Amino acid sequence: MSWSAKCVLTVLWLTFIPLPSTAKTLTFAVVPQQSAKKMAEKWQPLIDYLSSYTGLNIEFRTAKDIPSFEDNLTAGMYDIAYMNPYHFVVFNDSVGYRALAHERDKKIRGLIVVHQDSPIQTLSDLNGAEIAFPAPAAFAATIITSAHLRKNNVAFIPRYVKSHDSVYLSVQRNFFNAGGGIFRTLNIAPETMKNDLRVLWESKGYTPHPIATHPKMAEDDRQAILNALIALSNDSSKSFILSKIGLSGFIASNDSDWDDVRELGIASLSRPHL
Repeated sequence: MSWSAKCVLTVLWLTFIPLPSTAKTLTFAVVPQQSAKKMAEKWQPLIDYLSSYTGLNIEFRTAKDIPSFEDNLTAGMYDIAYMNPYHFVVFNDSVGYRALAHERDKKIRGLIVVHQDSPIQTLSDLNGAEIAFPAPAAFAATIITSAHLRKNNVAFIPRYVKSHDSVYLSVQRNFFNAGGGIFRTLNIAPETMKNDLRVLWESKGYTPHPIATHPKMAEDDRQAILNALIALSNDSSKSFILSKIGLSGFIASNDSDWDDVRELGIASLSRPHL
C-alpha cells in the first residue's frame, strides 16, 4: 500500500473514532408529588422534547420525597426545576433560582378531599381528625389548606405521607378522614382512586408552579429552553406530552409573578405553616 493511501485510511479511521462528549448535562428536577417511577414515566417525554428542540443534553431528576428535594434545591444541585410556588419564593431569595415559565391560564388551588362515602360534609366535621398531607412545605396541599383550617378554628392532627398520590390513596383506603392535595395531581390520579374521593373544600387561586433555572445557567440556554416550552405549548400535535403531566401549556414568567405568595409572609423552610 502506498504512503498516500495509508494517509487516507488513517484520516478516515480518525474521522470515525467516537470522541468524548464535552457537552454539559443539565438536570431537570421535578418536585416529587408522585412515586419516582410514575414521575419519570410522565415527565420523560417532555425532557426528550426539550433536549431534541434545544440540542442540549437534559436529564430528568426527582427525589425520594419533598424534604429531600428541598435539600437538593438548597444545595443548588438542579440546573432546572419544576417546584411549588412556596419553594420558588424561598429558593429565589436564598439560592437565586430564576423564574422561566409557568402554566398558562391556570391558578393553583389547595384541596381537602374526603372519601366519597364519608359522612363529613363541612370543614367543622374535621375537628380533631387526622389529616394526610404530602409534606410540611407542600404549598397548596399543606400550607394553604392547614392555614385555612386553623383560621376556622378546626383542630387537626397532620400526618405527612411523602406524596400527593399517597395522600389520595390513604384517604381512599380510609386510613385518614381527609387529605390535602391540588387539582392537577388529583386529575391525573387513577380513575379508580378519583372515583372514591370527593372534594370537600378548595382554596382561592395562586400563581402556579414555576419552571425555574439555577442562577449560573447561561442566558442562551435559558432562552432556548423557554423557546422550546412555548413551541410545545402551541403545537397541538404534541399535546399528549403536556397531558401526561396534567398541564395545559406554558408562558414566560418573571420572579415578581409570585408576589401573591410572598404576601402570605412565608419566607423560609423553617416556617412550614402560616
